[in-house]
Amino acid sequence: MSSHVYHEIYLHLNWHVKDDKALLTPELEPIVHQIITDRIHRTNGVWLHGINGTETHIHLAINIEPQVCISELVKELKGGSSFDTNQKKGPKTLEWQRGYGVVSFGMNNLPWVLEYIANQKQHHTKGKVHDRLEKCDKDEEEELSQKKP
Repeated sequence: MSSHVYHEIYLHLNWHVKDDKALLTPELEPIVHQIITDRIHRTNGVWLHGINGTETHIHLAINIEPQVCISELVKELKGGSSFDTNQKKGPKTLEWQRGYGVVSFGMNNLPWVLEYIANQKQHHTKGKVHDRLEKCDKDEEEELSQKKP
């Protein structure tokens, strides 16, 4: 990347386990998080700020350089993490659902986004989630918009 480019590209990403099965158990979750963390650390132009989720889905806060293609990054993270997990724990231990959600945010919102990610389990238990950071695909977005009066 040229040193003549200024960038602040912060992203919140999330995606779900296939069929929303509760596969990210207390035993499996740290393994999957570490695999994703390691993959991000090995990816040029990507920095991880936070990772967490529930038994059915995962949330990440990252920042990227302009040359990073978001869809390719997510494809690599999802495919690579399921492959690595299944190599370690056995076939079909982890499969991700199609789709993902990505929302950009400003650097000043990083602390708020990190707090939201860190407290995922509590947010979902209390039903206090932010819809914008929970959406994973276009069909879900259309379904939510049809429910509005």
